[in-house]
Amino acid sequence: MNAPPALLTLDGWDRRYEELRREGLLDPACGGPLRRHVEDGDRRLLRLHFDDSPAALRLWNFLLTEEDRLHALRARGGKIVGAMKDLGTVPVLAYSLPGVTAFYPDGAWWTPCVMEMSDELLHEADRLGIDETFCPVRAMLGAFVTRRHFPIPDLLVCSAGAVCDDFSAIAQRLNGLGHPILWWEIPHRRAPDPGEPSVPLPGGGVAPRSQVAFVERELRRVGEVLSRLADVPLDEARLAAGVRRANGIRRRLRALRERVFTAPVAPLPALELLIAEMLAIHYCSDPAETEAVLDALLAETARRVAVGVGIAPADAVRVFWVNPVADLRMMNRFEAAGGRLCGTDFMFSHALDELPEDVGPFAALARAALADPMAGSAGDRADRIARDAIRFGAEAVVVSRIPGASHCATEGGRIAERVRQTLGIPLVEIEVPPLGDATAPVAETRLEALMETARARRKESR
Repeated sequence: MNAPPALLTLDGWDRRYEELRREGLLDPACGGPLRRHVEDGDRRLLRLHFDDSPAALRLWNFLLTEEDRLHALRARGGKIVGAMKDLGTVPVLAYSLPGVTAFYPDGAWWTPCVMEMSDELLHEADRLGIDETFCPVRAMLGAFVTRRHFPIPDLLVCSAGAVCDDFSAIAQRLNGLGHPILWWEIPHRRAPDPGEPSVPLPGGGVAPRSQVAFVERELRRVGEVLSRLADVPLDEARLAAGVRRANGIRRRLRALRERVFTAPVAPLPALELLIAEMLAIHYCSDPAETEAVLDALLAETARRVAVGVGIAPADAVRVFWVNPVADLRMMNRFEAAGGRLCGTDFMFSHALDELPEDVGPFAALARAALADPMAGSAGDRADRIARDAIRFGAEAVVVSRIPGASHCATEGGRIAERVRQTLGIPLVEIEVPPLGDATAPVAETRLEALMETARARRKESR
């Protein structure tokens, strides 16, 4: 029980799974051996290294069976809502209604990585005029056209306004292809004028009260359409219950992140933590299983911390990571270079912050929507990154640029400038395409240099 955890290849997980079965492992509904997903086309699994715990197995199986769950829901007559771009807002509305499930078609951006380009989603996007000058989320367009992944939702809802330009263009193209979208607007978050009434936001920000009221009206409009879809009114009581459940999941993730980031030895790999955080935005189409997965990860993390074991050397460099990676293998490469996570901003920090329960539920969601890092300035986002990096004791920062993403061209530089001014710690920007094998040597060299610089700085400060 006290043996250090290991990182396993898929071959290693074959043996580990049989060992766990002999020891009495009871698979959940989504359970089974990891290798079966390769047979479904998820070839990237052959090149990843996985945590060896039953909790990690449950996490991966949960992630990789979402499409199956959505098709089963459709077969049972459930209503499916495709929420797009807001990352954590509309799903709280949808899951507050009986018989409604929400998911993010945006998640198709990982499909070219997981399937190693074999499904040609990016080729389909190219054919439709959305080429590689756009963010890899353009794979979503190919998924709608080929219909080989998720079922076409009964309702598509997309935020507009202060959102990624690439995503807006892709969603408009999708709308033009005959997939009507219910748009709702999120304004650019601005600082309140002198004397203007303001409202605190989750995560420590502030916004003019007028902006919060505007977004609340927009969300009530979305709620009315969702009510018609479910044939049940989305009243304040139902939504308040949905907010409480969302907060239960967010508290679990907050506890997991705190334990991982502050432990003397990293108790959970970067890759599994990335996947776990992603559960916050729409619960991978199953809130109850999300709770069970997070509880298992929390228990495993607590056990490892208690006995002082982890997945990286005790002297691994404590790194704050900015932006999700298009190629999941990069998180393995990061740890192989000598780093460990001690803070993250994967572009949806507003989906991790608890929703206020001392105001009306629509107002609470409006505040959370305005706390979206994409709705404000790069400077605001950089300030939060710097605060969190200080809180978790980061020794270095990695900014992962997303190829073609309109917001990455200057945002990374702004974040780097602010972090260097505030913290004075080493920082590196790397670009991670959906398959990073060709560019891996350059990225690995830059990561290794970052770790060496951080270690040298550590020695100088002693």
